[in-house]
Amino acid sequence: MPNPMFNESTMRKASKTWAPPQPGTDYIPPITDGPVTPWRTGVMTVRGTISATAVLFALLLVSATAGWIAATGPTVAEGQPPIYHFPTLGLVGVLVGFACVILLYFKPHLAKILGPIYALAQGFFLGAISKGYETYYDGIVVQAAGATIAVFGVMLVLYRTGIIKVTDRFRRIVISATMGIMVFYGVCFLIRLFAGADSITFLAEPSLLGIGFSLFVAGLAAMNLALDFDFIERGVQQGLSKDFEWYAAFGLLVTVVWLYLELLRLLAKLRDR
Repeated sequence: MPNPMFNESTMRKASKTWAPPQPGTDYIPPITDGPVTPWRTGVMTVRGTISATAVLFALLLVSATAGWIAATGPTVAEGQPPIYHFPTLGLVGVLVGFACVILLYFKPHLAKILGPIYALAQGFFLGAISKGYETYYDGIVVQAAGATIAVFGVMLVLYRTGIIKVTDRFRRIVISATMGIMVFYGVCFLIRLFAGADSITFLAEPSLLGIGFSLFVAGLAAMNLALDFDFIERGVQQGLSKDFEWYAAFGLLVTVVWLYLELLRLLAKLRDR
């Protein structure tokens, strides 16, 4: 699922709400009999963001295990292709996860509540769909997970070393492309819903076009990781509220889940070549 959360509008709204006064502005201390401390407490930190991210990923893995166990198959009937049984609860997980993303875009202060809900809901779906891929492509889940970790590590190194710089132009391009992919996926879903699952198949096929599209989307998901890292860094610098640690962790989780699913799809296409 693409992650449109970390855009410039979000940062501006957050800054107006949570950021400390800018240098040069007047400060009028409160009337009190005691000393006034210059320190602010309860602000966003990198360590706090890492902790929140670890909690969400732990919940995701626990729920993914449940989804993996709930999925059954394949059922093999004589003269028929194997059938994989996807649990209905997995579809509920997708809808709940999507609702959490939309709601959190408008209510970032709810990240501490919606983040765990998303991790549990999306984790169940992730486990179930991974079981399906593993059923037909032995070892593909380990490959996709390893590739996701590798891409995450490479993007972090590229960002920290300054090889990838998140400028305003870079941010606009990545966000616009991400929103375009979201719209495209939405249109495809509606077409397949009314015209049948076989109405749009060219992008799912192991053709050069299908593989090229998956490479593009996986690369776009990787570029969104740079936006996530930039949001965390700027949020700490601007002194955003500690609530935004969970908001940043949520956004990072959304991007990693999206990246994993795209790599899973890409590897399946390559296996079918």
